[in-house]
Amino acid sequence: MNDLDRKINEHFEGLVVRKDLVKTVKGNAIVPSYVLEYLLGQYCATQDEKSIESGIETVKEILRKHYVHRNEAGLVKSTIKEKGRHKVIDKVSVSLNDKRGVYEAQFANLGIKEVLVDTDTVKRHPRLLVSGVWCIADLEYEYSEDIKICPWILGMLKPIQLSSFDFDRYVAARKQFTTDEWIDLLVQSIGFNPELFGKRSKLFQLVRLIPYCERNYNLIELGPKGTGKSHIYSEFSPHGILISGGEVTVPKLFVNNSNGKLGLVGYWDAVAFDEFAGKDKTSDKALVDILKNYMANKTFSRGVETIGAEASMVFVGNTQHNLPYMLKHADLFDDLPAKYHDSAFLDRLHFYLPGWEVDIIRGEMFSEGYGFVVDYLAEIMRDLRNRDYSHLYNEDFELLKEISTRDRDGVQKTFSGLMKILFPHQEASREEIEEIFRFSMEGRKRVKDQLMRIDTTYAAVDFGYKDLKSGKTQHLFTLEEQQYPQYFQRKPAAGADEMGLVESVADTANEKKTERGVSEKEPKPGHYAFQENQKGVTFDALFGPYLKGAASITITDPYIRAFYQIRNLMELIETVIRLKGDDEEVKIHLITTPDGMYPDKQADNFAKIEENVAIAGVTFTWELNTSGGMHARHIVTDTGWKISLDRGLDIYQQYEMNDAFVLANRGQQYRPCKAFEVTYLKVGE
Repeated sequence: MNDLDRKINEHFEGLVVRKDLVKTVKGNAIVPSYVLEYLLGQYCATQDEKSIESGIETVKEILRKHYVHRNEAGLVKSTIKEKGRHKVIDKVSVSLNDKRGVYEAQFANLGIKEVLVDTDTVKRHPRLLVSGVWCIADLEYEYSEDIKICPWILGMLKPIQLSSFDFDRYVAARKQFTTDEWIDLLVQSIGFNPELFGKRSKLFQLVRLIPYCERNYNLIELGPKGTGKSHIYSEFSPHGILISGGEVTVPKLFVNNSNGKLGLVGYWDAVAFDEFAGKDKTSDKALVDILKNYMANKTFSRGVETIGAEASMVFVGNTQHNLPYMLKHADLFDDLPAKYHDSAFLDRLHFYLPGWEVDIIRGEMFSEGYGFVVDYLAEIMRDLRNRDYSHLYNEDFELLKEISTRDRDGVQKTFSGLMKILFPHQEASREEIEEIFRFSMEGRKRVKDQLMRIDTTYAAVDFGYKDLKSGKTQHLFTLEEQQYPQYFQRKPAAGADEMGLVESVADTANEKKTERGVSEKEPKPGHYAFQENQKGVTFDALFGPYLKGAASITITDPYIRAFYQIRNLMELIETVIRLKGDDEEVKIHLITTPDGMYPDKQADNFAKIEENVAIAGVTFTWELNTSGGMHARHIVTDTGWKISLDRGLDIYQQYEMNDAFVLANRGQQYRPCKAFEVTYLKVGE
């Protein structure tokens, strides 16, 4: 275990589990993760390896004996008959037989129905009445000659959910973690390895939790296939339900007027529509209309009666085109069915999660560390629904007055949800509050920007806020607006020049290029900030104009050790080679620190670079600083330029280096960046 895992076990003993165990015990059981982790939480919530091994075997045995596979339903029925009583794990739904005045259960995998359920059980667990709940149940068999009497008798029915939750203990334990540690704990709890995600990407994963902790939260996520958009709504919590977007009807979702039966929004904390995108999909106009009303007012009508509900609505779907194509030729909602591609419906959305920024899930991205048993985290989220954190930015920041009420609601609900998730103890620094505040604004601005494209009656609005401490107004821009300003088809907003939107070193679309493809942009002093997940940033554009014509270049970076860091160095040298003439020679000198673990490998790699670049007219030398205290990261040329980099050459997120067919491996422009800043200085000026 690493230090974080030890800390997690220390402060949440008995409430966490090693996340890789789910795959170990699942086998061929088609059962949600929260069911498996419920069992793992009973027997494997420890850091003792022997206890974990014993617990795994116990859980496997429970699944073997009690989980009902559909193809083995007959064998299980026989077991119940012969033993008289047997415990089963199955998905159970309950309905009211109004003719007999009794509640009857149906077991999905076991294939039996009309099993009598007492009224108290239904009152304690009303979700049994809608779509079914995974349960542990004791079943008995008693034959009767009366064919009207069901021979199956329910002895005990227990939904697989946590029985109790101590919020005060949770908050007290949260205080023992730094913000970064806490975010990593939550990301591990979802099932991912936090080391493979940047801060922004982690926040996107956590936004998916907001519908569970914020009442009536409306979220949409559209993006490429394979990014795990629906996973958290199908596997994560017993309080959420995932339905196919094409299968939902007004009676199923809201209320059946013929029998008065309440629909899904009356029972679930989060209702997610899967496969929501698709231009050719048919949609019920009546459903769209009632959804609009519900998402805006939190109510729906049943005849003359108005009913309120708290379910959050989530819409996830796949996009057919890449981001620049959508921005240039259509809009970011273009893939939705026609009746949902409606400004009145879209305006009800609180946050647009940009799925194109979320990595496609790969095997190595799953966590092997410790995280909350998901059922425990689900109960945390449910408890937080009763709290309001939307006011926590009021002392420091103020939205501009021109921002509409609906926009404010979107920002405040997202802010409240993220603050609940990250700072349940309400102890965040001013800088942390501003970061979450800006992130929340960006998600709503993404909705508003597209509404102005779809419906010309929406007036342009400056999405900004006032810093109450300094009195300055801060302007906010989405990442895609910074990355592709030429596709937004309107005059840049106030403050765009300072943000690099008007003239960005990353925007090379309209620049002249040399024959070798390097930018001929005129170099000038300046400072630029790049956001996490920004694409299109290449060494050619970032450094090319400033390195051109240099005969001597010194690179100072203390972290040129690991293979990917040395590869970055090689790619910078390739930029220099593309810049120089065949008859020119350039000296490149590296100052770095020794690799404490593999010094011989580091030296060997540098020697290979020296040998191979010599044939292109580059003399590469290096020196290792062993005195310590080396922090500077910059590039200095004999032409008078100094390029300061807060991250050195390590500006790209992890990508598949060993796969020749991955575009990110073939071209830097396809790699998402880490957040970094660069400053260009003309020495002596």
